[in-house]
Amino acid sequence: MMKHALPILAAVSMTAPFLFAADPTPTPAAPDFEAMRAAVETLGKINQAPKYEAVERADATPNLKPIFYTGLDYQGKPTTVFAWLGVPENTEGKKVPAVVLAHGGGGAASKDWVKNWNNHGYAAISMSLEGQTEYDPALKANAKNPNGGPARPGIFGDAGAPITDQWMYQTIANVNLAAALLRSLPEVDPTKVGIMGCSWGGIITATAIGIDPRYAFAIPVYGCGGLDAIPNHYGGTLAKNEVYKKVWDANLRLNRARMPILWQSWPQDAHFSMEAFNNSRKKAGSEVSELCLIPGMGHGNLSDRPEWFAFADSVLKEGKPWIQEKSSKLESGKAQATFVSSKPLESAVLVSTTGTGHTGARTWLETPATLKPDGDKWNAEADVPADTTACFLNVKTGPLTASSDYFEIK
Repeated sequence: MMKHALPILAAVSMTAPFLFAADPTPTPAAPDFEAMRAAVETLGKINQAPKYEAVERADATPNLKPIFYTGLDYQGKPTTVFAWLGVPENTEGKKVPAVVLAHGGGGAASKDWVKNWNNHGYAAISMSLEGQTEYDPALKANAKNPNGGPARPGIFGDAGAPITDQWMYQTIANVNLAAALLRSLPEVDPTKVGIMGCSWGGIITATAIGIDPRYAFAIPVYGCGGLDAIPNHYGGTLAKNEVYKKVWDANLRLNRARMPILWQSWPQDAHFSMEAFNNSRKKAGSEVSELCLIPGMGHGNLSDRPEWFAFADSVLKEGKPWIQEKSSKLESGKAQATFVSSKPLESAVLVSTTGTGHTGARTWLETPATLKPDGDKWNAEADVPADTTACFLNVKTGPLTASSDYFEIK
């Protein structure tokens, strides 16, 4: 018996390497980014309004009600989306404009947000975009929708999932389905449906308008593209996320966004840097845009800013924003900007910083600027403090603020 054991062992030891070589660990297939992008493009062709049912509740009114509408399948199962849907009172015999409202992280469908737009003459819908319904005081949190789609997986944390099961895919679909729903309402002018969103809702807005150019106006608040280059939690998470960079970055498609856009943020924002925000603004294909940077505005799920309504009203009624920057420059220690405004301007300030690093961590100062009328134009000018690293001019009238171009000084 022993005489046979050694030859057998020797044979095994000699052939084992060839056995392993013939059955290697499979190499994962490289992501097909082109196919992913093609799938995303289909979301811009959503036309059919989803079916929806109103929820019978004591806080519902004939013009403002909670609803569930049909979303796309998620992981092979049907979904519903919770939303507040409202139309202005006394719409008989006329068509009103409308807006889709996308909340930020930790937010949910907002009745107050819809009501504020209704009070300004707009139909509006605010959806819960993370698989939930709305804030439940008893839970002290957002309640889960048992038939909802996915919750947001951090910062594009589901990049390895099939494209149609990724949160952003489901979310852009739900936003565009909400727009289709608004366009189907008899009270709504289907050519005048806009979109806005705050924070993650701003990212969604900036992404959606490059995928679906049919929106009549857009208002991204805080959120933008180029997140992988922001020196904070976004950049740290996305620097190596190729699915984000090659499929989902809003900057990939913003040149297709031709509708008027109001870009609103504040220089101290810790989440989105001024460089990234301004870069997305410049990548957008719209020739009609307005920049509004308000020191001290704060970061959150906002529901009411006067600039939103002034912008949307002027775009839809006059065909252009109430104010537009015609030119701006920074040279010889002076910042200069020329505006055309349908409203008389009242004051101007220079907002500047001498700090470095993430713009949200810098100290920003406001110093006086001159403002002079010149026919139908207004010229703002200010001396730029020594060692300034970034600055812009703000002009004001009543509660409204508009900004010049943002200058980053290297």
